[in-house]
Amino acid sequence: MRLASMHAAVQRTWTVELRPQPGGPALACPRCTPHHPVQAASARSAALTHLARHARADTLPGHLRTCQCRARGCHWHPRHRGCAGPVLLALTRDRSGRTWRLADACAACAAAMSHTAIVPPTLLSPARIRSSAGGPQPERRVPAYGPPEQQRVREMLTYLAVALPRFSSPAARLLALQCALRADGRGRVRLPHGLLRSMRLHGRAELWSELEHAGWLRCSGPRRPHVEARLLDADMHSQTSGRGTRARAAHWALNSVPLVAPRGMSPTVQLNALILAAHTSDGFGSAELDVLARLGSQSQQQVEDLLDQLVRCRLLASWQHLREHDEIAWRLLPERGVPSSATPGR
Repeated sequence: MRLASMHAAVQRTWTVELRPQPGGPALACPRCTPHHPVQAASARSAALTHLARHARADTLPGHLRTCQCRARGCHWHPRHRGCAGPVLLALTRDRSGRTWRLADACAACAAAMSHTAIVPPTLLSPARIRSSAGGPQPERRVPAYGPPEQQRVREMLTYLAVALPRFSSPAARLLALQCALRADGRGRVRLPHGLLRSMRLHGRAELWSELEHAGWLRCSGPRRPHVEARLLDADMHSQTSGRGTRARAAHWALNSVPLVAPRGMSPTVQLNALILAAHTSDGFGSAELDVLARLGSQSQQQVEDLLDQLVRCRLLASWQHLREHDEIAWRLLPERGVPSSATPGR
């Protein structure tokens, strides 16, 4: 009984707040001081990473974890029939998106909470938790591509959503993305035939014609062993990021781990998988429904249908529509790798 009471004192609830500051947002945590300044573009990711560190530091055996919602009188959600199911790790944000809470909650309470997603337990596996003895940790391999490339692709997708006609085809958008990221300082780009084959866009002359008709580029025609074009958009002639940085982002866009569309999927699925990957961090992500529709050149209903398809293909574990803010939240399969096959999209 004494041991149980000691474990019960371990608080499995952590909260952070993103507070506006003149020089940019600051991350405030009741357990940490002082406040940490963060970049506005990565503020959400910084908040979630901070919460994950606390959860890993305050690990507790599964049979000793209890529903923190119930311990606080179940005021985190509307009334329901009571606690039930396994204790899960629930991530909740407030309506403004400034305050984030990570806490243990039973399945019934977690399901009743608004703006809440379940964090897969594999994200807090023993291999990823620091040793309490402070011993040496195994060397961690730094991925070749990561958040900087992801951020650059997201920015370029947003730019293309404005620069191209509203209903440009998904295949043309995938092609335009590679052109924009691989162009030199004068807007000139060469795409090798091998690259186009890997994207399953080789020989698709109609896509180049579509971008030419939109007034976005002028194609010089296929030349062995590449296709040459010049981007007509003046913004493409004065990109602030270096060519090497953009080339790395272009490569990540072709292999957007951990959300890579398998070979054989339609360009629509490929584009939307890339969009979700660009908005995913630590296994889950969210974005406004209107943003997803605009970036993917789809209607809102088509976006929801595509999300269902991604779940059937096991690219996503689940998704939900947070209707109060018209936002879509999704979760990847725990520790999923790059898929090798799946049912082709329609």
